[in-house]
Amino acid sequence: MIRPILRYGDSALHMRARTVEKFDDELRTLLRDMAETMYAAPGIGLAAPQIGVPLRIFVIDVTLGKQTGELHELINPAFVACEGMQIEEEGCLSIPGFNATVVRPTRAIVNGMDREGNPTTIEGTGLLARALQHEMDHLDGALFVDRLRGIKREVIVRKVQKLRRSGKW
Repeated sequence: MIRPILRYGDSALHMRARTVEKFDDELRTLLRDMAETMYAAPGIGLAAPQIGVPLRIFVIDVTLGKQTGELHELINPAFVACEGMQIEEEGCLSIPGFNATVVRPTRAIVNGMDREGNPTTIEGTGLLARALQHEMDHLDGALFVDRLRGIKREVIVRKVQKLRRSGKW
């Protein structure tokens, strides 16, 4: 089931997500819904808080579903290592229509659990490393716009506020 994606300004996006404790059919349904929602958007990543579920879960597929076996599901993730620096344009399903250049690590290693509660590790470079950091930010109540400073951030925030006032957000 495709779920509605919360937009920037919704207070649920700015709260730290809770640890998942139950690995059951409800969790597996949530993961399936998250992947379906991400692909339909379309996007390369989606964190549970973006659909109003305050749990430490995200899904990522940097191929947009074009290659089988590339969907990563991670529950209760934690960084093991982040290295290097890449400066690339980034967007977010919760801030549709806006992009900005964001500094992220070139390489990231994240430990967590799979849908059955088994330990798993994802190691990514380039776009996957960027996506891992981006989704981890969501679990901590941050969006890419929160990493921006000065005029870049102000421009996006003002435009979103204007859209909200006009009822288009």
